[in-house]
Amino acid sequence: MDEALGMSLVSIERADPQVAVVTLDNPARLNSLSFALVTDLYAALEDVAADAACRVVVLTGAGRAFCSGLELEHAGLPPGAEELGRHRMGMRAMSYMGGIVPALRDIPQPVIAAVKGPAYGGGMCLTLGADIRLAGRSAVFCGAGISNGLSGTELGVSWLLPRAVGTSHASEMLLTGRKVEADEALRMGLVSQVVEDDDLLPRAVQMGVDMCRFSPFGLALTKETMWAALEVGSLRAAVDLENRTQLLAGHTGNLTEASAAFREKRPPVYVE
Repeated sequence: MDEALGMSLVSIERADPQVAVVTLDNPARLNSLSFALVTDLYAALEDVAADAACRVVVLTGAGRAFCSGLELEHAGLPPGAEELGRHRMGMRAMSYMGGIVPALRDIPQPVIAAVKGPAYGGGMCLTLGADIRLAGRSAVFCGAGISNGLSGTELGVSWLLPRAVGTSHASEMLLTGRKVEADEALRMGLVSQVVEDDDLLPRAVQMGVDMCRFSPFGLALTKETMWAALEVGSLRAAVDLENRTQLLAGHTGNLTEASAAFREKRPPVYVE
């Protein structure tokens, strides 16, 4: 919340009854990650996670940027940090800011990041917390920390980026601070599609609508399993996890409904 203006720095809109668009909404600051904006983003994610009608989330930024990274001039403080000493306040700040990327992972809905303009530093990290990344032509990705006299690693990027693009590309980006434009991001696997900026949000929303054809339980389990499989230690462990999630899915009525819909040549209507 921008206390001076009394306005939330993150908005939620329904582009479709089942697709929520969560927008970082401080374009004057290029949607930089102040503690006020991050607090509003936590609240927005809690809202959509609790909304049973919401099946897919699109994350984007207002104006010409997705997110320019951590707010360096007017960052503010995280909630509850005012009375802490310097060292505890620092730990509280790092923990609070660092938790926002896992929060994207933890909501049950798949998250599609629709990225245009700068996605620098913490902004790039936010995109890595999404399940799918789409880029507009203007999108530029950069690990900005190293250019600000800091470590290039923050908000989970040292774990997420190598898994997205490989260790060589990831290390180059974080050690050099080099900017990666949309087409190169597509080639290295950082994004899955590049479209014109004007087509970006409609494409992301349509992808979300297309995903809503499937069962809510199936979508949530697929997201959960894909993330969990990144942390298990072996192929066997991943297969065991998949077996259990598939067994859970099979105990819903979704398979019966899908089979009936196929026979009756109609779209399935899932209740769970």
